[in-house]
Amino acid sequence: MIIMAPVLLILLGATEILQADLLPDEKISLLPPVNFTIKVTGLAQVLLHWEPNPDQEQRNVNLEYQVKINAPKEDDYETRITESKCVTILHKGFSASVRTILQNDHSLLASSWASAELHDPPGSPGTSVVNLTCTTNTIADNYSHLRPYQVSLHCTWLVGTDAPEDTQYFLYYRYGSWTEECQEYSKDSLGRNIACWFPRTFIRSRGRDWLAVLVNGSSKHSAIKPFDQLFALHAIGKDEHKPLREWFLIVLMATICFILLILLLICRICHLWIKLFPPIPAPKSSIKDLFVTANYEKAGSVETEIEVISYIEKPGVETLEDSVF
Repeated sequence: MIIMAPVLLILLGATEILQADLLPDEKISLLPPVNFTIKVTGLAQVLLHWEPNPDQEQRNVNLEYQVKINAPKEDDYETRITESKCVTILHKGFSASVRTILQNDHSLLASSWASAELHDPPGSPGTSVVNLTCTTNTIADNYSHLRPYQVSLHCTWLVGTDAPEDTQYFLYYRYGSWTEECQEYSKDSLGRNIACWFPRTFIRSRGRDWLAVLVNGSSKHSAIKPFDQLFALHAIGKDEHKPLREWFLIVLMATICFILLILLLICRICHLWIKLFPPIPAPKSSIKDLFVTANYEKAGSVETEIEVISYIEKPGVETLEDSVF
C-alpha cells in the first residue's frame, strides 16, 4: 500500500496535465463575428458576408462559423470561410445569424450571435400573382453539339385578388448565372399578362441548379408586390421523361400484340398443315395379322364344337323344326 500511494499520485498528476493539454480551448473566450451583411446578388439569391472579430484571441486554433437561416425557412450549417451564398425566396423577407464556434472531442464552444436581415419588398397586399406554376420541355437539338438538348419554359399564374385592373406583370427566370426576361406573354380579357413562354432557354435538362422565377408588376394605382419561387428541375425535368415512358408503353403493347399474332398464326398454320398433309397410317405387321387370324380360326372351331355338343344334348327336339331353321 505504501508503494501504491506514490504511483496513484503520479498517475493523477499525469492525467491532470494531459487534460490540460487536450482542453486548452476552455480558456479561450469566443467573440461573435463583425460586419455581418446580407446582399442580394440575383433572383432568389443572397450573399452572406462577415469578418472575424479583431479582438478574438487565436492561440493557433482553427475557428469555424455556424450560420443559421431564420426566415423564410429555417436552416443551419457550418463553414470555415467568412461568406456564404444562399438560394432562397425573398418576397417574404430574409434574416440570418452567424456565430464563432470551436469544436473539440469534449465540447462545443460558441460565441453569441451576430444577426442581419432583409425586409420583404414593398407592395400592397393581395397584388402579387398567385398559383405560379412552371413546366419545362426538352427536345433534341441536332444543330448544336455543345447543347444536344434544348429546354423550353412555360409559366402560368393568376392575377392577385386585390390587383388593380391596369396591373401588368413581368416574368424573369434565373438559372445559374444567367437571367432572362420573358418576351412572349399570354393575356387575359383585360390585357394583363397571365402566362409566359420561353421557346429556348439556357436551362440544362439534366442540371441540378435551382430554377428561380420572379414575377413583378406595375400599376398606376398601387405598388405591386413581387413574387418569386424556386423550382427543382428534377421535379419539373418530368416532362422530359414522360414521352419516353409513353413510347415504352406503346412499344411494349405492340410487342405483346405481335407475339400473340405470331402464336395465332403458328396455330392456324399447324392446323392447316394437318389438314393438307394428314398422317399416313403405319403398315400392319404380317406376324400380327397371322396371330389375329390364328386366334380367330381357333375361336371359330371352338364355337362349332360347342354347337354340336349342344345339339347332341337335346335329343327330344324334332328334326323337322331343325330343318325349317
